[in-house]
Amino acid sequence: MNTLSVKLPSDLDEAIAAASALEHISKSTLVRRALEAYLARRDSRAPQASSLDKAGDLVGCFKGGPRDLASNPAHLAGFGRT
Repeated sequence: MNTLSVKLPSDLDEAIAAASALEHISKSTLVRRALEAYLARRDSRAPQASSLDKAGDLVGCFKGGPRDLASNPAHLAGFGRT
């Protein structure tokens, strides 16, 4: 097994010591298990898709609307007012 030295703030070191005592395992075992759980969870997540990826099939699918909807402030007159 390899050794890794890590600098921890004192409050985190105290929390690790308390958790390892509660679990009756060494601090090394606790940290190793926590890192393994983190890496397994990270690897199992699907990559984040952008809004364009999620709704890309909708881009350009509407016909008949104003061509300058996104750039003409006249289309936003009264928007957000009740």
